[in-house]
Amino acid sequence: MGADLRALRKTRGLTLADLAARLDRSVGWLSQVERDLSDPSIDDLREIAQVLDVSVSSLFRAATAPGEDGLIVRADHRRPIGNRAAGLVEALLSPDLTDDFEVVHSTFEPGARLPTPVTRPTQEVGYIVSGHLHLEIGARAFDLGPGDSFRIRGEPFRWHNPTDTPCVAIWVIAPPVY
Repeated sequence: MGADLRALRKTRGLTLADLAARLDRSVGWLSQVERDLSDPSIDDLREIAQVLDVSVSSLFRAATAPGEDGLIVRADHRRPIGNRAAGLVEALLSPDLTDDFEVVHSTFEPGARLPTPVTRPTQEVGYIVSGHLHLEIGARAFDLGPGDSFRIRGEPFRWHNPTDTPCVAIWVIAPPVY
């Protein structure tokens, strides 16, 4: 968990001192948590998740088979991420958040919509596996279907699944934001 916390903190441009101050904890305590030398309480995890704008469940890794930790993510052990806002269900396909990127499995429920454009300091590439997605990047609008892919480079974007079937997409995001 510590390495993922460190990656999330750095992605958000926070120093140890910044995050410690927001948590009203010492830099030493936070450093120990990031190095897996100290276990935070459930209340600490709730506060950390709130400050980093992630779900508490995204901070926990699923159990792995011997020799698979950090290498393999089994389909039935994906880590849920996000908060299901706007009808979006996401799971982390990457083993952890310590790489320069993350891979995310996204399911856009029928009628799901991100009403307000989002701008993130990331580069993102997505691939539509199934279903259809209406995607707006900046002032341009696109209707995407199975096999289509897209790229977003720090531009404002929003999406909508205008159909009555789920849309499944695979996203690669750099740097990791979950």
